[in-house]
Parts: sequence; structure tokens; C-alpha cells
Amino acid sequence: MDRSLYLLREGLMGAPISISKIMSSKVVSVTLDDKLATVKEIFDNLKFHHVLVVDEGKLLGVVSDRDLLKALSPNIGSQYASEKDLASLNKRVHQIMTRKPVVLPADASVDDAIHLFNTHNVSCLPVVDLQNRPVGLVSWRDILKNLRINTSNAVNLANTKPDLP
Repeated sequence: MDRSLYLLREGLMGAPISISKIMSSKVVSVTLDDKLATVKEIFDNLKFHHVLVVDEGKLLGVVSDRDLLKALSPNIGSQYASEKDLASLNKRVHQIMTRKPVVLPADASVDDAIHLFNTHNVSCLPVVDLQNRPVGLVSWRDILKNLRINTSNAVNLANTKPDLP
């Protein structure tokens, strides 16, 4: 029997992986009334593609870098930016955020996340506790990184398993 098939059959590969092992626990949040200029500054200076919108610690929505790009004038930052273009930076987060985002509970598995990514058109999943407070964020990039790492580990394990029945 092929070693990787044996490992799959014996449950050594494919055991559920907790979402907490791969999620980003350093989340950046904004409030409903923050200006888009604040969100732009976050995206420009940090390597994030999503910010969570919270009020009193509770998750209300998500803003992605694509949401921001759609809401801002393409002339911002160029010599052609007019007053009207710059005014788009004064819009508020609540005007562009995705409300009631699809979320994962903190005890979810990576398989749960994959299912949600496949059934909803989202690029990130906030991870929340029982009080709907954000504890992390997982993106499809996190899933792919995890898949690559676990596939490499499984291949190494399959190639080094000495005694098979």
C-alpha cells in the first residue's frame, strides 16, 4: 500500500486543524464613523487587506482593500485630484463596509473555513468569540499557506514512515 494512502486511512493526515492555529490574531479595527482616509492610511502602511469594523468591542462589519478602492476616486494621490476626488476620503466606514459578515467561531476548523469560503463570496472570515468580539481573522491566503505546509509535512511523513503493516 502506498505510504500516503496508509497515512490517510490511519488518520495521521487530515486530522482537523483548529482555525486558531492559522488565523491572524493581530487584527486591526476601525469604528463606524472613522473616515476612509483612516482606512486608506492603514492599508497604505500595514500589510493588511481587511479591517474589522467594531462598536463597543462587537463586530459589525468588514472593509477590504477592494471595498476602499471602489469607494475612492482613482485620482487621489495624483496631480489631477480635485476637491471632489479628495472629498471621497471623508466618507465614513459605515458607508462602504460589508455588514453582518460571515464569521467563524473560535473553535472552528480549517475545514469549516474552507466550506465557508466555497459557499460565500468572501475573501476573509473574522473569527469571533461567543459575544461576537473579534479574536482573529483568516483569509484564503492563510488557508493556502496552511495547505502548503501541511502537504509538505505529510509528504515528509509518508516518505519516512519505516514500518507499515
